[in-house]
Amino acid sequence: MKDPHDIILKPIITEHSMADTMLGKYTFVVAKHATKPEIGKACEILFDVKVVKVNTMHLIGKTRRMGKTSGKTAAWKKAIVTIDLEPAPEEYSLPGGKTGSRAKKYKTEIAEFGFGQ
Repeated sequence: MKDPHDIILKPIITEHSMADTMLGKYTFVVAKHATKPEIGKACEILFDVKVVKVNTMHLIGKTRRMGKTSGKTAAWKKAIVTIDLEPAPEEYSLPGGKTGSRAKKYKTEIAEFGFGQ
């Protein structure tokens, strides 16, 4: 497996992405060849959250001009990661047919990069 820091490069902090944090959706710039399962695992390891869904999109570079010279900006990949805001308690069976439960130890927000609710 790749290092999680090599998969998730940086957060995207815009007005739209900050509004989505209320719904548990966080937006990141990710490595171009990272898959959805790799992105989900990297988020779970880095931020200690439970990932529900990962949506990705490839964004192509745009043509830009500086005077008579033209060029292209770099292409990149964006991921929108949806986390579980209300992790359910974990239930397990005990000897004698009884069941026990314990609260999950997942966080309900990612606050490391200035995200917050």
